[in-house]
Amino acid sequence: MATLDGFPASFYGEPGVLGMLANGISAFLVLLQNFNTARTGVSAEGVENILAGVHLILIGGVCQLIAGLLSFRKYDHLSGTAFIGYAALWGSYGATRIFLGASQPITTNLTMSHDLMSNTTPLTTLTTNLSVSAELWNSTSQSPDWLSLLLIPQSAIAGLVPYILLSFLLAFCSATVNVIMPFVFGAITLTLLFEAVAVGVSSAWPLVVSGILELLILLFAVYGSAALLVKGLAQRYVLKGFGTPLFNVLLLGTNSPAASAQSLGQEKKKNTKYAEPQALFFFCDTVSPFIMLFYSFGYGTSFSLGAVWVSIISAAQLLSSYYAHLRQDGYLVTKAGLHATYWLTKAWEEFVLSAVIVSEPEREVATGRQAMVGDWFFVAVALLLLVVSLSNDTLEVTHNALFLLLSVSTVPQIPLHGYYVFFGVSCSLFTSVSLYGTFCRLINSIAEKSLIPVGPQPISSDRLHSFLSCFRSPWKLQGALPSSSSASSPTNQIPDALFYLTNGVAALSALHAASSSQSVSFLRLSVPWVLVSGAVVQGFVSRLQVRGGQRFGSVIPSFYLSVWATWTWYRFAGPLLQISPVGSYGFTAGAIAFLVINAFLMLIAAYGNLVLLSLTVVMEIVLVCFLLSTLQQLPYQLEIAMLAVFSVICLYGTLASLVNCTFRQSVMPMGPPLVKDVNQQQKSSAALPCPVADSRLTSGLLKISRLLDDGGVCGIPTDTVYALAASCKNPQAIENIYNIKDRPAEKPICICISSVEQLVAAKPPFSSLLWEFMRNVYPGGISCIVSKGDWLLRLGVGPAYDRVGTNDSIMIRVPDHTVTGHLCDITGPLAITSANPSGEPDSTHHDMVISRLGHKIQGVLCDGDSNEIVASTVVNCLKIDEGTISIVREGCVPAVKVRQIFERVKTSML
Repeated sequence: MATLDGFPASFYGEPGVLGMLANGISAFLVLLQNFNTARTGVSAEGVENILAGVHLILIGGVCQLIAGLLSFRKYDHLSGTAFIGYAALWGSYGATRIFLGASQPITTNLTMSHDLMSNTTPLTTLTTNLSVSAELWNSTSQSPDWLSLLLIPQSAIAGLVPYILLSFLLAFCSATVNVIMPFVFGAITLTLLFEAVAVGVSSAWPLVVSGILELLILLFAVYGSAALLVKGLAQRYVLKGFGTPLFNVLLLGTNSPAASAQSLGQEKKKNTKYAEPQALFFFCDTVSPFIMLFYSFGYGTSFSLGAVWVSIISAAQLLSSYYAHLRQDGYLVTKAGLHATYWLTKAWEEFVLSAVIVSEPEREVATGRQAMVGDWFFVAVALLLLVVSLSNDTLEVTHNALFLLLSVSTVPQIPLHGYYVFFGVSCSLFTSVSLYGTFCRLINSIAEKSLIPVGPQPISSDRLHSFLSCFRSPWKLQGALPSSSSASSPTNQIPDALFYLTNGVAALSALHAASSSQSVSFLRLSVPWVLVSGAVVQGFVSRLQVRGGQRFGSVIPSFYLSVWATWTWYRFAGPLLQISPVGSYGFTAGAIAFLVINAFLMLIAAYGNLVLLSLTVVMEIVLVCFLLSTLQQLPYQLEIAMLAVFSVICLYGTLASLVNCTFRQSVMPMGPPLVKDVNQQQKSSAALPCPVADSRLTSGLLKISRLLDDGGVCGIPTDTVYALAASCKNPQAIENIYNIKDRPAEKPICICISSVEQLVAAKPPFSSLLWEFMRNVYPGGISCIVSKGDWLLRLGVGPAYDRVGTNDSIMIRVPDHTVTGHLCDITGPLAITSANPSGEPDSTHHDMVISRLGHKIQGVLCDGDSNEIVASTVVNCLKIDEGTISIVREGCVPAVKVRQIFERVKTSML
């Protein structure tokens, strides 16, 4: 039996409690150190800084990260973005404290009372022992060269400045949600400002001001956490501060062209399973280039600490890719993964340049950089991403165009004297657009409409689709139903583009001539290029493939992860580590094992597509070259050719997978499987228990409408989960629903119509307040319970009047779903209920309806994955004229939002 992929958001508690407490306690830790330093004039150092850093990482970083993940699951755009962003901030700040403590020598500061000084002998002995121990430790535990070169204040300021700007944006945006968060985030903004001043100014007053602000953070966070905790326990707002924003973005309208931009493209399904991760993505894309910007313009000579800051925020960017995957957004999965890979690679390349090979002759470093070609793959993919995004809004296209400029600016063949100027200017432009994008995406996500302009689409989705269809596969099957259970479904291929991308970067970065293998600079600079993309990010891809549920889905990326990690170890780090000939035998045995395993992967790829099969075949030859290199018999020309072919295959695989996932259909060919799965064919050819129809075809809608008119019960998609439907023209069919579901007789069934205009035509005796409320919630995932009356007969319910609703009330659904709306226009009002056996989880795919109820119903309208995993939110409007409504069932639309809409409607009616 199919199972649900997660729990409804309403099943979760209030993650804001954990998030705000993490901010408050972290601020309190820093507060104690600031006040102590200001009072005594002695800064924290050594072990004290290290312990403080560990606490900040665990409390402000890890705990707040958990709160951010849970907030995304609760469909909370602001909290999810803010908590993960602040988790990266506190984690980076904690790492700074650890670096600061590790770079300082141990000192012996003893403070004794006057009474103890009378015993001079023990005191002298103790002081002498501690001094000798400290000197011995400092003399034997020397810091690494890269740690001694750290310019920690400059690196910390470069990291704090972007967080100050972003924290201000979060404070402003939070004012549209509640009253408490603006004060918490605003206090954090001012605290970061004075912490940056304290780092750059040798004075106590910034520490005192920062400490006072941190005390305010603690107080606001404690109160906010208490308010949310009580709300979670009482299921209503008891303490003031939440539920009512300082200003409500839902009251604002828009006439911007972006509001109608969707009309140029295909209809996009609304997804409220997880919060929108685009704001978090732009947030991360603001921090990384800002830090790089400071370094490129000469603010600091070592990028050791900067690499850690960029790595932490890049991990947060991978989380935005992960949540895009959960929302089935293949475009953002690829884009976020691409940017995270780029920033991680560049950060650690600059670490090598500024801290590891800083003593190498400049000419040798320049020669080593000239031989590196991995950045050209980033340039090619950035160009492909720009083309695919042409059907998005202007902000998205501009952002991708600037990333293309950014990737061109970091081509290693550019001379060093102009390289950093070009890179710095590109980072400046990219940071500005990313900062604006953070604000736009966050406000528009909160309002769920386009309030901040993002610009129109340069070209329509249809025109882009037509252009890319020039490469359409001749093997494409026509008329196939979309099924998430199919291994070839674009929905299940969402991580494939990122898989090809990471392998392409690793392969092109590993390409080099025989002369380059003797360059120490080249070998050290190539380590992050191959290791980050081929091993680190590919491990993330493997996790996504496990989530996808495909057979053998994560095997290939997991194996290639091992290949590139071993390649880096032996081919690039090996000469530096001076691996002996005896040690090479172990790599020889490993290469033979790789060859055998990859041969089996070729068999797996034969069941997939031609692109994947070609990739594994070329990888087999690449592994032969690796084996020969362990035997000191490497033909460099063959390896160069195979790595180049491997990269080209990856480039095409990235483009085809990205396009197919973006348009959710096979637009560009990946090639048919070389070997057919006979068992799968037999399974697919087996007779289904009931007739099925494709929701994309008019003939499919007409087929289901005929079955409903003939008295049948059919499974249909809605804007939430799948439903069982029966025509109101056939009361017996409505009674059959109870038998099909084993539904208790006391549970009423609602009716579904296509629009509010149908209700207007029936002329029900509704008050103006109820009409206005309905116009604000319909169409959508909210169902309203209203009084029954003769108007139902005029609506078309007819003989089913006694079979729907209760004796005196009826629940009305107006789904925000094109297919359901057209079906209701054809058949008239439908009686619907969720398509699941009573007491079992809702059906989120047409396969679940077929497998669980197919033998009992007369047909299923197939539409793939549902938009939600929970049903609609049910609102009792029987007492709306008295100024009150009640939430009967909280579903996909949070109860808080329903009450906000009602309050807005009541205010507008005054």
